[in-house]
Order: sequence, then C-alpha cells, then structure tokens
Amino acid sequence: MSNHSAKSVKGRKGDVASHDGAESWFYSDIVKEHFFNPKNFVMDDMDAAAFNAVGKVGSPACGDELRVWMVVDPTSERIQSFKWKTFGCGSAIASTSMASVMVTENGGMTLDEARRLKPQDIMERLGGLPQRKFHCSVLCDKALRDAINDYYRRVEQFDKIHVEAQRIIDPVSKVTDHDIEEAVLEGAHTLELVQQRTKVGVGNPGCLPAVEELIRFYKEKYFG
Repeated sequence: MSNHSAKSVKGRKGDVASHDGAESWFYSDIVKEHFFNPKNFVMDDMDAAAFNAVGKVGSPACGDELRVWMVVDPTSERIQSFKWKTFGCGSAIASTSMASVMVTENGGMTLDEARRLKPQDIMERLGGLPQRKFHCSVLCDKALRDAINDYYRRVEQFDKIHVEAQRIIDPVSKVTDHDIEEAVLEGAHTLELVQQRTKVGVGNPGCLPAVEELIRFYKEKYFG
C-alpha cells in the first residue's frame, strides 16, 4: 500500500473523532441514523395550542434556521415534548434530533437541567462530529435556551429569563463578542481569519489584543 493510501485509510478511521482530534468528513453510524431517521421532526409549524414554549435561532438567508416547540409540565417544569424543524445540514439535523431525545428521555429534563446541556454533551452522544461542523450542535443548544426563555416569558416568571448579553469589541466596525464567537464556531481560529469574516480591528487596531483573547477563550470553550 502506498503512503498516500495508508494516510487515506487512517483518515477514514478517525473521521468524526472528536476525542482524538482527527478532522475527516465521514460520520458515525449514530449521526447517520439521526440524519436519515430524525426523531421528533415536524414538517410544518406546530399549532399554537399544541405547545407552551417556542425557540428559534438562525435565518434561512444564512443557510441554517432552527425552530423548536416544547411542551413543559407547569408543575415539575419537565420537558414532555420537543418538536423541531430546520433548514440546515446533516449535522444540524442529527444534533437537533439527538437533543430532542436527550431532553425528553426518562421522564424529561427539567428546564434547569436542559439549560445545563452543552453542545459537547450532544456531540458525545452522537459519537462525534467533524470539527468544522461543531457549530451545528451549538445551534440546537441556543434554540433550546431560547425556548426555555419563551416558556418563562409566557408564565410571567421574568426573573428566570436568561439574557445573553453582547459586548461591543470594536466600536468602529460594531463587532461584538458574539460575532467573534460565531466566527470561531464556523472555523475561523486565527486573528486573520476572524478579521476576514468580521472586519474587526481593521480600522481600530487597538482592539486586537481583546480580539485575540476572545479567540483563545472560544477555541478552548468549544474545541478544548
């Protein structure tokens, strides 16, 4: 076998290896199952009477939009039902499908437990995702948190709503820490790549040390 062939085989073995750092593009059997047979997926928007919480993240114009509908038991605050639909890739579909199983199994997670669900937890249950597709598990995590906030808004428990604040990093380009987080999740792991995506610091180089610090923080948070 040639060296090239040997490297190809080795790459295929480590395809979704979220644990060993490999970066190939093949998916685990669990991911394939949730992509071809998504759990709790709905084709049309849910009837307003059928749920008491809704969450949304993304936009079709950007290629990824996710909507989720939940039924929350008002006494126990456990998630009884989690339905969803997405305009997204296979990783987004598989991640949301798995998340829907995780939050409803064994009697359902409480809203507090669901808030603690991390993208890494979803990815681990899937058997890994290619690194450049990790942001897809973040997408369903954010939609879940948005739905939880919506539930508390509907029952007027406003003190339990968690607002994810954004901080302006570059007043010139109006780039926020959230913009930098999204860029890192989408694969921009260097200052140069983040600048290409956001234009942060182009006219205001004084903010670049803060940008570099955020890049390191988000890389460690999401990729270890």
